[in-house]
Amino acid sequence: MTALLPAAFEALVPFADRWVIDGSIARAARRGDADPADRAAFFTAAAPLLDAALAHLDRYPIDTLPQAEQRLMDMMLTLAHVSLTEEILGDQEPAHARQRQSMRITRSPAGA
Repeated sequence: MTALLPAAFEALVPFADRWVIDGSIARAARRGDADPADRAAFFTAAAPLLDAALAHLDRYPIDTLPQAEQRLMDMMLTLAHVSLTEEILGDQEPAHARQRQSMRITRSPAGA
């Protein structure tokens, strides 16, 4: 059986179904659609593990990450989106989410 996330990051498994997201457009949409308490709980759990996660991921070539590591990478990229809300926007997130709905993103960096 393949682990959902690398062993050192098992504390994040309860968040995987909602926060392992492929693609920057989908990550931005999830951030805006998320319940504020859910978003805050994910941020509180994941942010302290960011440095360890990046150090762990640096041990692998980016284009051949094992599945568990790819999920961890997707989760940390989602954390980058969520941290904008949690650290900067705060209660202004709903207004920004409405504005994002009007923006048509046609392209984002490959693999982002």
